[in-house]
Amino acid sequence: MSIKHETDTYFMRLAMEEADLAFQTGEVPIGAVIVDKNGLVCGKGYNSPIFLNDPTAHAEIQAIRDAAGFLKNYRLTGLTLYVTLEPCIMCFGAMVHARISRLVFGAADKRSGITRRLPFINDMNLNHSFDIDGPVLENECSTMLSDFFKNRR
Repeated sequence: MSIKHETDTYFMRLAMEEADLAFQTGEVPIGAVIVDKNGLVCGKGYNSPIFLNDPTAHAEIQAIRDAAGFLKNYRLTGLTLYVTLEPCIMCFGAMVHARISRLVFGAADKRSGITRRLPFINDMNLNHSFDIDGPVLENECSTMLSDFFKNRR
């Protein structure tokens, strides 16, 4: 197992712990952590739009807000965002504005995930881009989501 793979697995498990917090509060279980190049967790968050009455309170947005506050900087250059589900277009836009350097996602989102829209996004000629890796721990992340929705039915 490569060091990069071991590191990605470790931090995805931390994101899964955040997702479990969302699960426990009745929110869709998606979690995120933001990490610097030395492995310091600078921000974390989990889905909480219902609890906060905020449609933008996705895990990625919560983690970005947390990291920006921790670092006292709205630019998160050099940081990696780990999230248990492939981000939506809103969260992708927030990552562009925050200048995230790398995204690692757990489960692919066949419905609204960003990777299916990359040709369109690349045509937009944005002022920032970042590396995207995934899926990491896809089965575990997918199972957490499917278990949540099974329990709701």
